[in-house]
Amino acid sequence: MNSNNQPIGIFDSGIGGTSIWKAIHQLLPNEKTIYLADSKNAPYGQKSKQEIIALSMKNTDFLLEMNCKLIVVACNTATTNAIQELRAKYDVPIIGIEPAIKPAVTHSKTQIIGILATKGTLNSELFNKTTEKYQDTKIIEQVGHGLVQLIENGDIDSPEMTELLHSYLTPMIEANIDYLVLGCSHYPYLIPQIKKILPEHIQIIDSGEAVAKQTRNILRDKVGFSSAENSEPVFYTNTNPKVLTEILENKYLVEEIAF
Repeated sequence: MNSNNQPIGIFDSGIGGTSIWKAIHQLLPNEKTIYLADSKNAPYGQKSKQEIIALSMKNTDFLLEMNCKLIVVACNTATTNAIQELRAKYDVPIIGIEPAIKPAVTHSKTQIIGILATKGTLNSELFNKTTEKYQDTKIIEQVGHGLVQLIENGDIDSPEMTELLHSYLTPMIEANIDYLVLGCSHYPYLIPQIKKILPEHIQIIDSGEAVAKQTRNILRDKVGFSSAENSEPVFYTNTNPKVLTEILENKYLVEEIAF
């Protein structure tokens, strides 16, 4: 496979997909990445399937105009509602992100797991096809109403966030889950808060590492790795860049664009 110095394009309905970007950047530090935060339209989880498909195509078009060699859909809702349409329309490899149910089911001793996700993900056909495979495990689904918007507003440690998380997680704890699957790329930023609520024996799983490994596999098998060294990542947002800049620990320049 020849080297390929074109960038990897990553998009999300907002800042949450940076949890996926961090995993990719850590595993593949020589790859140039372009991240697009469509925060103006967050959260996707409350939108119709057709709206999600249209926004996902708009985001993909933007990244392909930047000459990206593959696209990572760093949004569970966009993946579960639009990945088939994206793959049918575009020639570049498109990697999606789904809730990591399989490892939770595989390792669960109580055969009861919890999943915290958006309405758009939990109601999607793709998610329901996935959960149908695991009839022997009880899967407790909880829509994380309000969580994405609080994260987008920079209110991760707010009393309102703590109250919402308690209300969503307490029934799962009482139901004896031993794994909690985070089914939204925004939610890994809540892990410190969630750990304060969950008993120590309950494991938390997100999809970042799995997506990074899949990205590496696609580069190796189909697209080609970059021969550059430590390329500087590029970040775009269509709202005030303050929260995105802070979530990136002020290490990178974030450009606000009309999009």
